Amino acid sequence: MSDFNLYQTTPRQRQRAVVDRLARWGVELGGLSVILAIVLIFAFLLSVVLPIFVPASVDRVAEFSQSSLAQSQTKYLGISENGEIGFRFSQQEPLQFFYSHDGSLIKSFELPFDGRLKRVVPVDKEGHIFALLDETNHLILVEVSYLVSFESGERELIPRVGFPYGEESIEIGALGDPQFLNVERDEEGLAFVYLNIANELQLEYYPAEEGDEIGEVDSDYNLEVSFPVDYLLVNDTAELVLALSKQGELLVLDIKDKDDPEVLVNQSLLVEPVTVQNAEFLVGGSSLILATSDHVLTQWTLQRKEQGDYRMVSPRSFDLPGDSSALITEARRKGLLVFSAKQELTILHTTGQKELITTGPLFDRADNIALSSRSDAFLAEVNPGEYRLFDIDNEHPEVTWHGLWQKVWYEGYHSEEYVWQSSSADDDFEPKFSLVPLTFGTMKAAFYAMLVAMPIAIMGAIYTAYFMTPMMRNWVKPGIEIMEALPTVILGFLAGLWLAPTLENHLVAVFSLIIVIPLSFLITALAWQFMPPSIRNLVPTGWEAAMLMPVTVVAVLLSFEVGPLLESVLFSGNIQLWLQENMGISYDQRNSLVVGIAMGLAVIPTIFSITEDAVYSVPHHLTEGSLALGATPWQTLTKVVILTASPGIFSAVMIGLGRAIGETMIVLMATGNTPVMDFSVFQGMRTLSANIAVELPESEVDSSHYRILFLAALVLFAATFVFNTAAETVRQRLRARYSNL
Repeated sequence: MSDFNLYQTTPRQRQRAVVDRLARWGVELGGLSVILAIVLIFAFLLSVVLPIFVPASVDRVAEFSQSSLAQSQTKYLGISENGEIGFRFSQQEPLQFFYSHDGSLIKSFELPFDGRLKRVVPVDKEGHIFALLDETNHLILVEVSYLVSFESGERELIPRVGFPYGEESIEIGALGDPQFLNVERDEEGLAFVYLNIANELQLEYYPAEEGDEIGEVDSDYNLEVSFPVDYLLVNDTAELVLALSKQGELLVLDIKDKDDPEVLVNQSLLVEPVTVQNAEFLVGGSSLILATSDHVLTQWTLQRKEQGDYRMVSPRSFDLPGDSSALITEARRKGLLVFSAKQELTILHTTGQKELITTGPLFDRADNIALSSRSDAFLAEVNPGEYRLFDIDNEHPEVTWHGLWQKVWYEGYHSEEYVWQSSSADDDFEPKFSLVPLTFGTMKAAFYAMLVAMPIAIMGAIYTAYFMTPMMRNWVKPGIEIMEALPTVILGFLAGLWLAPTLENHLVAVFSLIIVIPLSFLITALAWQFMPPSIRNLVPTGWEAAMLMPVTVVAVLLSFEVGPLLESVLFSGNIQLWLQENMGISYDQRNSLVVGIAMGLAVIPTIFSITEDAVYSVPHHLTEGSLALGATPWQTLTKVVILTASPGIFSAVMIGLGRAIGETMIVLMATGNTPVMDFSVFQGMRTLSANIAVELPESEVDSSHYRILFLAALVLFAATFVFNTAAETVRQRLRARYSNL
């Protein structure tokens, strides 16, 4: 067309040439637009996903020296949630609040103490409530909070100090100086745990709700410990007490019943000469973190054995660059900061099972270190009155390749598993972001859907295109193709509310259809062959399939009538119970069988239409030549027609598979949405697409959960692209191989 001379042709030819060029440009533009749209979708998904793989970083943002912050020894250093304000409890001075960027003093609060402050114990991980103990062993609880003000025209935090349990102090350790004092609270009161001078673990419980005065002690329990205690820890929920020696001897006490505590574990965690250097509870209070002298950090979690007794087991460990000088666990995540003796910082995440970053030395020494509750900043007192502020960029520590694609040993589990569980009612929940169960569920749903759809669609298409009379084909083909217009939400609704209960109540009858229907077809065909020619000639050639419609209806009715009898005779009247007791197979009402049938119905029109077109488009001279050479119609079909149409049939299967992989509404409404990895046809699943539809509207924008859902979409996008690319490659090879027939 490029050599076509517009000035040497008729007006009609010139008009046609212009239309042809416009059509070609339109097709090219449309193709390029589709490619551009796909690239833009991929780029958008990638832009949302990439931040979760950005490595962690630590940067020093401020350094200052303030003499007003060095008048007395710092007993506790804290920092506000957003890292803007620091505060310190000192031995003699008032509680001081200061800006963490320059150290300028904001406000001071006098504390109601007669003596000097001896010990400060944070009562909550967020760093809001503190138990203050003076030299006379009198204790009071103080709450630190901030009021947001805009009076000056700009956002300003105003520190406040309150007394959530009144300003009256209580005496602790009547027998002497309480060692390793720990204070935790539950919904009903306060638990004070310490070691007395007789090396006895002392528990005092005061029933008091926040806002009430602390009354008389309600429970007073002591337990003699058989080893020297160097660490005494209470978990966040005031349910477990851990007494630990430097040699690794451990005592775990269950104090849920404050009147009758129970010893759960008494074991040794280490082998000499390894010793403990630091010990802390991980957020949630289910795991103990130990930094030991062999430069290893180990996570220990409480596990109940089959015999009923408890043991501490170690799901994972990490190598450290050297001796540990400080161990700080994060307040809201399963992460922790470890400072070495050289003041190198290592940030780890236990669930992700990854060392996120190890820095060089940040300072020469650190008397106190305060980590913000968001874990995005920490303040270090490197010398009396000298401070350094650091920012931590570590938004998504729980997202690692190990956590996404490998087995993880989660808290409370007995072994490593693939688990997806993105949320819980408990703030201390350990997120489980394994994409393996969702990917498995997607493949499982597609497998059972194709298992149902492929034989019906392909065989039906071959019969329709090759054997069926054209008049009947003109009714059958549009009728099946119009099924593709049926909304999948309708199919999902019917599958969940009608098909699933029907299958549950008539499972034997449904499975008997696999035998009864083909058998009835064979009997009908055999009987038809023995019919007199006068009767057989009444049915026009190509219309024989219409006779099978009433046969199919009768076969289905017969199966549902005989099904209960078969179930009674073969399966003791309850096939679900029989499967459970004899084969260990449980039955869920919304399962893979329901999905296979429902999604198979959705995929059948796609596969049927493309396959039928491919078979019908086989050149007639090929079939006529084969028949002329003496081949039977069946031989012609298997040796010529199917081989010639194989590229189109393969394309139909792969397009149908892509349709099944991306299906959302049917699997959302008919699978039960349980992310379990069980290939049983009687178990449900959760697919990538259904998971995105369920959880994306509820996820916090830019959170790890939100970005992982987009990662799931990217995985689905990539899987579809790979399948389509593979399908096109195979189709081209088949086309090249059989195009010369």
